[in-house]
Amino acid sequence: MPVSILGINHKTAPVEIREKVAFSPENIVDNLNRLKVHAGLEEVAIISTCNRMEIIYRGVGHEHQNSLSSSVNTDSIEKNEVAGGDIDVRFNQIIDWLAEHHQLDKLAIKQYSYRHAGSEAIRHIMSVACGLDSMVLGEPQILGQVKDAYGYANHAGTMGIYLNRLFQQTFTMAKQVRTDTQIGESAVSVAYAAVTLAKRIFADFNEIKALFIGAGETIELAAKHLSRQGVTQLKVANRTVERAQKLADKFDATGYGLSSLPELVAEADVIISSTASPVPVIGKGLMENAIKQRKHRPVFMVDLAVPRDIEPEVSQLSDIYLYTVDDMQGVIRENLKARENAAIEAQEIIITHGQKYLSWLQSLSAVSLLKEFRFQFDNIKADELSRALSKLSNQENPEKVFTEFANRLAQKFMHAPSKLIRKAGENNQSQLLESLAEAFDIKLQNKD
Repeated sequence: MPVSILGINHKTAPVEIREKVAFSPENIVDNLNRLKVHAGLEEVAIISTCNRMEIIYRGVGHEHQNSLSSSVNTDSIEKNEVAGGDIDVRFNQIIDWLAEHHQLDKLAIKQYSYRHAGSEAIRHIMSVACGLDSMVLGEPQILGQVKDAYGYANHAGTMGIYLNRLFQQTFTMAKQVRTDTQIGESAVSVAYAAVTLAKRIFADFNEIKALFIGAGETIELAAKHLSRQGVTQLKVANRTVERAQKLADKFDATGYGLSSLPELVAEADVIISSTASPVPVIGKGLMENAIKQRKHRPVFMVDLAVPRDIEPEVSQLSDIYLYTVDDMQGVIRENLKARENAAIEAQEIIITHGQKYLSWLQSLSAVSLLKEFRFQFDNIKADELSRALSKLSNQENPEKVFTEFANRLAQKFMHAPSKLIRKAGENNQSQLLESLAEAFDIKLQNKD
């Protein structure tokens, strides 16, 4: 099997686990190379988002899977014991590396992880790219994150011919899904779910003051949704003020550094945070002071980051409504029905593009066989030609030399096929005989 996937996502693990196995953009390139060496992989890429960490890899000796429908059952680790010791070895080596890198127990990682191999891996990565495996069905941000994973692997030099073709086929598939279905028509992203939840707490958005912490795509999307709902008082805080201001400019707002958070959180009615910080940027003490300054006016907070940006203890404070990405699921379920029919259409597109990738894999086998076939018979030709030329140089009879050359060449060319034909006849393998006849453009004589 050319491609396998080891993953942990929102379906198999809570946010407490997902945040511990996440990779930051700053060190993912180095970690790709470390993982490749440690597990003895030929190719590897890592997708790391709020809701998933997936390692797409190919180990030495992986063979082709013949059909997209002949998939591996990958519902659990117990059901994932795929035939082929190499696959099991690579899987365990990756688990070992993850445990060492993230300083986690190997059994804990196995408990929350899943594995896909061969055709199931192909179908899975395509489903991920068009949002069918997301917390929010059809959410568009994941495609950009899959493209980021492709870019990181390219930069690291861990993207080879098999993964490169798989990612390219996946991008083509995702574009068709977006074009030919209505999978992206309804705004049901995690960011939108957060805004929908805020509408249940605040009846009028016109007077609301909103603070966005971070400057990535998720924060920008949340800001767009809130702005469309009538929020005009927006502020953006980020580790770098320049990036904060760049995003703030899109909403006629002001950007700040994280050092300004004590003042900013005390003014904000809505706080939505999504940074790449490895530690929380908002603690319980900070919000205790903020609530006192606000005279206990309520604050709606959404932590969309993994690892979390807001300490869980903040939820213990009165007048604060804190939600994490996992809390969004109830809101998200309400927005799924509009995309369910589109998801069925998308599955058909995935099958088509998955088969295209498998056909390409099979063509690689044919090309390899053809090269070996030509190499073998070029050697036979060269040997016999050298022998004939040597005899001609010794003044032997040219007619005799050429006759012998032709006979020896024909005998060597016919040896292997003749042996196979005789064996097929003895074993009554009529289908093989028909294939051999077709290969040599020979019409079989029907037996009377």
